[in-house]
Amino acid sequence: GMALPQRILFPLEEICMDWQQRQRPGAGLCNMGSTCYINVILQCLTYTPPLANYLLSGDHSQSCHRQGFCMMCTMEAHVRKVLRSSANVIWPRAVVRDLKFIGEEFEPDMAGDAYEFLRCALEAMQRACLSGSSNVDISSQTTTIIHQIFGGFLKFRVTCLKCQAFSDSYKSFLHVLLDIKAPSSLTTALEDFVTPKKLDGKYCLKCSKCEKKATSSSRVTVHCVPKVFTVCLERAADHTGKKISKIVEYPEYLNLRPYMSDTAGEPLLYSLYALVVHSGDTCLDGHFFCYTKASNGLWYKMDDESVDNCGIHAVLRQQAYLLFYAR
Repeated sequence: GMALPQRILFPLEEICMDWQQRQRPGAGLCNMGSTCYINVILQCLTYTPPLANYLLSGDHSQSCHRQGFCMMCTMEAHVRKVLRSSANVIWPRAVVRDLKFIGEEFEPDMAGDAYEFLRCALEAMQRACLSGSSNVDISSQTTTIIHQIFGGFLKFRVTCLKCQAFSDSYKSFLHVLLDIKAPSSLTTALEDFVTPKKLDGKYCLKCSKCEKKATSSSRVTVHCVPKVFTVCLERAADHTGKKISKIVEYPEYLNLRPYMSDTAGEPLLYSLYALVVHSGDTCLDGHFFCYTKASNGLWYKMDDESVDNCGIHAVLRQQAYLLFYAR
């Protein structure tokens, strides 16, 4: 039911999931006012092995003809600076300077949300990957390096509970937002995510077979898995900024097979390599820091300028906000 791409913009087989060189962690990032929400996402992206491998190769900048701001060129220069320079701390000036091109809602001297910045940063990199390609069909747009790393597909199935007729639709994703009001673990949040929801009353849909509105069920499943699975645990309790501060357990290794459209087959195993933590009483204030796994296989707590070695037990005990898993 999914349209095949007419062009492959970046071949899947060229993505390298393992670090091509092993080294100690790179530099910490200076907080340029209220930029901790930017710093954590820059660090998590820098320690995403397939993205870092590609950016360090210099392939994008060598072929980029984009006039003005390019998020891929900016990220390439940033990752090179963090991982290749001998400095202990660097200033992410280029990113902060061009913040308005990444997302109109961001201001250099105002606090922001890490998930919103991640969303906008990935979209800005996606736009950069498409800038040299004209008349690219929707399916082909999901074959950029960004979609080949972070992108997957969700399947939406609506089933009429009267006649059992169903219809399927598909949507690409770069990250998944999970409700944690009830769940106390990532796996139960994922189970809730794929549990069928009843559509009745004012939510009734017209059944194409019954030819009238009928009670139906709607189910979302992961149809195609990404190379990197990125999850946001929704900590905003409501629009007031009230925060859900509970600990939600998350594993070091995650199997996505139970949440797939097809649950039969081999396990689809992922390994945790980065997470973002928000500290603060409400979602509207506080501070962001992160934990990342460097190319040497060791974990580090990255809190703006400071980069400190830590163990996996500390990593797994956090009030996580964003989780990054690699296939």
